[in-house]
Amino acid sequence: MSRPRPVTVVGIGDDGCAGLSSRAVGAASAARVLAGGERHLAFFPQFQGERIVFKDGLARALERVAEAANENNVCILASGDPMFFGVGAAVIKRLGAEHVEILPHPSSMQWAFARAGMKWDDAVFISLHGRSREGFLTRLRTCAKAGVLTDPENTPARLAAIMLEHGQIGWRAWVCENLAGPDERVGMFSIPELAQREDIGPLNVLLLERADRTWRPPPPIPFIHEDEFAKRMPKKGLITKREVRLLSLAALRIRPDSVVWDIGAGSGSVSIEAAMLAPHGRVYAIEVDPEGVEICHENLRAHAIDNVRVIAGRAPEALAGLETPDAVFVGGSKGSMDEIVAVALDRLRSGGRLVANAITLENSAEIYAAMRKRGIVPEVTLLQISRAEPLARYLRFEALNPIQIFAAEKPAAGGAAS
Repeated sequence: MSRPRPVTVVGIGDDGCAGLSSRAVGAASAARVLAGGERHLAFFPQFQGERIVFKDGLARALERVAEAANENNVCILASGDPMFFGVGAAVIKRLGAEHVEILPHPSSMQWAFARAGMKWDDAVFISLHGRSREGFLTRLRTCAKAGVLTDPENTPARLAAIMLEHGQIGWRAWVCENLAGPDERVGMFSIPELAQREDIGPLNVLLLERADRTWRPPPPIPFIHEDEFAKRMPKKGLITKREVRLLSLAALRIRPDSVVWDIGAGSGSVSIEAAMLAPHGRVYAIEVDPEGVEICHENLRAHAIDNVRVIAGRAPEALAGLETPDAVFVGGSKGSMDEIVAVALDRLRSGGRLVANAITLENSAEIYAAMRKRGIVPEVTLLQISRAEPLARYLRFEALNPIQIFAAEKPAAGGAAS
């Protein structure tokens, strides 16, 4: 027979030992060391061995678990399924899969969908437990159904208030508290109703489902008309046209988790569509004009996008301290193109993309010179668009301003510039 694994991770619910399988009870009984959160350890008052409390940092506790496992069987108690947003992955990463056995329990998410009477194989799962809620709304925009793990900072009422502020009211919400425990409670609410609730306990799961059963997710490529964005009226024509945005975003090669800088964000149209393409990432919209900053915020609220951080300031100074980007878009430079290109190429990840748009010949010359100065031969696209416009009973073509799109990739260290 093979030697038993020294560490067993046992999933447990709010019903404590009563909900455990005989195998899970056996693992806890055979252990000389019991580890977990204070709430989980309290289910075993009779345990006489060493207790390791997961508090004030998991890494330190796992180091002690690793030491104890050299001589003892260790049982770790975890909520529900330890491999579903749980501690299981961290334990395996530290100790190795060959030394760990996972005994899952129904997760709080499974219990919640069961209590609400909803199938859950078509849901999107979002954990805000101990995490930032940035990107929560952006991820919801493509969901018909979502299960959300909350925490004391990201409560159901607070999340509903944010949804309400951004016009996201076409949802039904279920709040499932203390699941499988003696004081379990499940309630269904509209978003405005939920935003007012202050009596929800800390142990809960939030379920969201579109009220409109005919709803379909938006297209993966946004292609939003410029008239759908608020803009500065005297400069109405300067917002990036959707055809230009389409090619510029394609040139940036944005991934779902990309970090993007949008320099000279203007009304924020590029930032918003970039954020839609990177729901697990983040976009920094850098804009120097105070009116533009306010309009950026207005458009973010209107389109329910919350993974864009608007930075009020002038590039390149405003770029200091920003997260390392995977892609940089330059829509405006205020005469600092050379410095912006230098900072962008220095800060971009290896293989990252730099895209800059130019309307005037002078601006085009600045971009080209800045890139060539640093050994980069850019891809250049001259985009000339004409749209059909009504003329009495007919349609005629009306030309938009030609745009030059410059795109380059930061070479790997020692690689050739492209």
